[in-house]
Amino acid sequence: MPFRLLVSLGLLCALLPLHHGAPGPDGTAPDPAHYSFSLTLIDALDTLLILGNVSEFQRVVEVLQDNIDFDIDVNASVFETNIRVVGGLLSAHLLSKKAGVEVEAGWPCSGPLLRMAEEAARKLLPAFQTPTGMPYGTVNLLHGVNPGETPVTCTAGIGTFIVEFATLSSLTGDPVFEDVARVALVRLWESRSDIGLVGNHIDVLTGKWVAQDSGIGAGVDSYFEYLVKGAILLQDKKLMAMFLEYNKAIRNYTRFDDWYLWVQMYKGTVSMPVFQSLEAYWPGLQSLIGDIDNAMRTFLNYYTVWKQFGGLPEFYNIPQGYTVEKREGYPLRPELIESAMYLYRATGDPTLLELGRDAVESIEKISKVECGFATIKDLRDHKLDNRMESFFLAETVKYLYLLFDPANFIHNNGSTFDAVITPYGECILGAGGYIFNTEAHPIDPAALHCCRRLKEEQWEVEDLMREFYSLKRNRSRFQKKTMSSGPWQPPTGPGTFSSPENQDQARGKKPAKQKIPLLSCPSQPFTSKLALLGQVFLDSS
Repeated sequence: MPFRLLVSLGLLCALLPLHHGAPGPDGTAPDPAHYSFSLTLIDALDTLLILGNVSEFQRVVEVLQDNIDFDIDVNASVFETNIRVVGGLLSAHLLSKKAGVEVEAGWPCSGPLLRMAEEAARKLLPAFQTPTGMPYGTVNLLHGVNPGETPVTCTAGIGTFIVEFATLSSLTGDPVFEDVARVALVRLWESRSDIGLVGNHIDVLTGKWVAQDSGIGAGVDSYFEYLVKGAILLQDKKLMAMFLEYNKAIRNYTRFDDWYLWVQMYKGTVSMPVFQSLEAYWPGLQSLIGDIDNAMRTFLNYYTVWKQFGGLPEFYNIPQGYTVEKREGYPLRPELIESAMYLYRATGDPTLLELGRDAVESIEKISKVECGFATIKDLRDHKLDNRMESFFLAETVKYLYLLFDPANFIHNNGSTFDAVITPYGECILGAGGYIFNTEAHPIDPAALHCCRRLKEEQWEVEDLMREFYSLKRNRSRFQKKTMSSGPWQPPTGPGTFSSPENQDQARGKKPAKQKIPLLSCPSQPFTSKLALLGQVFLDSS
């Protein structure tokens, strides 16, 4: 595809000037946060691998190791630093072996990119030290939260951490990251209105809503996204139950003719009859919970707007069928393309490829400039702005490429995988099922089980071994006593092995049916896996 070559050139042009401290889009000195973070380098790193540019991935990893420093006096967005920097580093860390990077012994439980991600995340932890457990929106990377920092944070800025922080806790063994992310999610859940909606901005000190507009778009969007993706990643039924309750309220109060409006969170009355381009992620999210019919109807509504302008304006007035004043731009956002990719994987509907073709043609025709792809300042006349957002490289390019590349390793259906030996035993990676964070950084869900042994599993191993050795001792004694009395029969009584089903039958109970884990194929219980593998790995500690 020609777009691949154009994007590769755009990546090289876009990455290098920012890293070397070129002037910003307006000709001024570069933003120190961007300059010190090498933000675009991190945000685009896994895109390089997905497009097949292995050598550039390896080079950028070396550049990051030599230049990253988070001990800087910079006020940073907690939300953006998490999704772009922490998420980008975690994804690159987990993909580094596939990219041919020489990894440390003990990978994926150790490695330079993982240490960078942990360092960045620790810089964000002071923001969570509030009476409610909901984080401030901004933190100083050197000094923590500034004394005069506003306590008002958007909903998405509170509820968009569980994917990255749970992954980080699993890889490092430090539960603090997942703990603070879960507390923030629960506090938002507890703050919903009587009709089941959440607002747009909340005071993290008092827990009172400051902006009470409720919808699925800007300021709220990735909170809902992370309830679903967190539920899948962690196999957490509570997170999914929370989203499904929200989904009922969203359908009841905000959906009109397969559009989603903004309403007052306590009354459900319409406050803004507009479609925001950020809302175009919603059909993709619906596809993840299997609601394909509703997802396609909403997607087709959004696609009509795209065809009207050659892109999605930031705000679109639904009753008037036109853009909203001062919101006519399109910064090459990925959300509609993201939904197209998810829905095409679910349905194979060629209409979704048509959107992809339209997007490629629009971006090349309208926004391509000498060294990159420029933000479209106004979709009515296609005027350009002198900037390119890093999410274009991290998300838009990636989702477009994956839409047209069914054989990409990201789409692996489990037919191939890598077996990795870690300090905790054998680990399976690269089998597919990647979970994209809200910046399109893919996380391998299997990695969460590589670097820690769940207490339940550890106890199950210990119980199994005790039962095994008890059975062995009892069998030996029994055989000595009954050597000539016929074939051996399994012993019964305290301290001997007996299946839960047999125990239930002995008590006069019917054996309970085994429950299937949330959103997964039926799997064997842990004991069966041990029997199948034929060996047991014990925790030496």
